[in-house]
Amino acid sequence: MNRLLEVLDPGDADRPLAEALDPDRLPQHIAIIMDGNGRWARKRNLPRAAGHKAGVEPVRASVETCAQLGIRALTLYAFSTENWKRPRAEVDTLWRLLRVYLRRELGTLIRNDVRLRAIGRLEALPEAARTELLETVAATASNRGLVLNLAINYSGRAELVDAVNRIITEGRSNGAPVTEDTIAQHLYTAGLPDPDLLIRTSGEMRISNFLLWQIAYSELYVTSTLWPDFTRADLLRAVLEYQRRDRRFGGLNASRLAASDERLNAGVSAPPQ
Repeated sequence: MNRLLEVLDPGDADRPLAEALDPDRLPQHIAIIMDGNGRWARKRNLPRAAGHKAGVEPVRASVETCAQLGIRALTLYAFSTENWKRPRAEVDTLWRLLRVYLRRELGTLIRNDVRLRAIGRLEALPEAARTELLETVAATASNRGLVLNLAINYSGRAELVDAVNRIITEGRSNGAPVTEDTIAQHLYTAGLPDPDLLIRTSGEMRISNFLLWQIAYSELYVTSTLWPDFTRADLLRAVLEYQRRDRRFGGLNASRLAASDERLNAGVSAPPQ
């Protein structure tokens, strides 16, 4: 977190947001559904491709901010298995933009000690995009800071299917039952904590087949801001809202439970003597 404060000038509009954060309660893993590129373009009477191009800058800002905060992992929903249904020209534009981003941002990733990973059914990607992606993954493999997961040709249901098939392929010769840990160890995100915070831009109240297993107890934050307009300040506000939440994971907060019991006991008459 100190790295973020170092890059913010005293008069920077984002500095009060950064200073308001509790460094001991930062999320370990943030996931983002980057939605609204098409609507951003339509509002400006621009082609959808213009919205996708404008969405590159918020990616850079989010990656740098998470790295500076010391967040362990950031997962970005870049392309779903359903996105193949879009017009061919738009899909081709997305693959070109991916290659441009990877080439242009490699230095930024290395400078910020970011390790790139790609999750999804990558074998279906166009060869040029897949090659560029895997080369960037290899080039950042020794970095030890933020893990950046790009979810590409990704589907939460497909991930679960792939996990089950890997378990079957490996065999369970010792007769051990499949547990939650077994499944978690075979997901694309194996080895990383589940997302603490899931952000969705554009105001849509859906999770869109994203990290279905991993977000069981994630805090959800939905903003009406369209992705191309999403800034560092928006990310910091999301983290501040996360820190206001009372995370109980299906149980009860011990301090709140004690306070509740105290109020209850105060309102109960003493038993007759």
